[in-house]
Amino acid sequence: MKKNLYIMYAIAFLQGMVFYGPIATLYRQAQGISVFQITVIESISLALCILLEIPWGIVADKIGYKKTMIFCCGLYFISKIIFWQATGFFDFLSERIMLSIVLAGFSGVDSGIIYLSCKNGNSQKAFGIYNSMGMAGLLIASLIFSLLIQNYYHMAGFLTVVSYGIAAFLSFFLTEVKQKKSNKLCQEPFRVTLRKTLHNRTLILFLISVAFLSEAHQTITVFLNQLQYEQCGLNNAAIGVIYIIVTMLGLLGGYSSSITKRIGILLSFFLFCVLSILSCLTLAVTQYAIPSVISILTLRISDTMFQPFQSEIQNRQIKTANRATALSVNSIIINCVAIGTNLIFGALSEKSLTLAFLFGSGICTLSLFLLLVWHKKNPYQETNS
Repeated sequence: MKKNLYIMYAIAFLQGMVFYGPIATLYRQAQGISVFQITVIESISLALCILLEIPWGIVADKIGYKKTMIFCCGLYFISKIIFWQATGFFDFLSERIMLSIVLAGFSGVDSGIIYLSCKNGNSQKAFGIYNSMGMAGLLIASLIFSLLIQNYYHMAGFLTVVSYGIAAFLSFFLTEVKQKKSNKLCQEPFRVTLRKTLHNRTLILFLISVAFLSEAHQTITVFLNQLQYEQCGLNNAAIGVIYIIVTMLGLLGGYSSSITKRIGILLSFFLFCVLSILSCLTLAVTQYAIPSVISILTLRISDTMFQPFQSEIQNRQIKTANRATALSVNSIIINCVAIGTNLIFGALSEKSLTLAFLFGSGICTLSLFLLLVWHKKNPYQETNS
């Protein structure tokens, strides 16, 4: 099963090579798209993901994870062609709708392949490497963009299309994985899987907290950061350099396992949340470049360590053979929260970036509270970390 891991790492690397990444928000704005419209598109995309999550999870469990990955990688490739040629709101919306189909298909399948391909249950390290490979691809693409093609947006789009095409080709070489089924887990109906998740209140607390923390990072470090940099007086060249540094920090995901195991679940939650809270507060009160950049870097480090950690905890709490279906239900809950946070971030940023960053601090604080409640009520023990 090591071959699966290597292929998944390669796919993550290639799909991370978004050559227009450093100026993604500014590029959309240049095409007449406002920040609020960007967040509206994101929310529509998430809503569609919610509608498709469960059907995709059921299909993936029936047809297999390999076929699902092949289809999704191929469609991902096509979506990048559409983005490359997009010129207005409806073009970008069309690309995002297609991407929603892809993300709903990926949801649970990519992590399921990695989890089931790992021996001795050491999946957190694999999740960390998987996330880091995506960041490595983005780093190399950002370097190429900043050094060679920063004035050639069309070329950046074309190179992104090529990279995703290669990733789609590699997906054909995956080996199908199957979860070993005990008598209790064998042939569990979908309604049972759904009921187990929705009736697990402590799990729902965990998923909501994950959504708050993840969306604060996503919105600020992908969309609002560029607006903050401009407000601080930084030019495109400086923004590109900062973007590269931020991307490099995403390579630290491989260290997530060793750090969280050393300090424990509770302290890990506290550390990730507090770093995010302080970063958002700093961004809200400053218009200077150095503290703003430090805050964005801190947000990236925190999320880089948090994502493999929460993926491991999610997978270990699944007690059904229908792993993709269960993870899809989890993703629905996370995406429902994300729809609301995206719209609020977008509306507030239209009025004031300060308000948007204060909102980010607020949901990170709420995330910490929910994680502490989850940790107190959940029987999941520290020894499982």
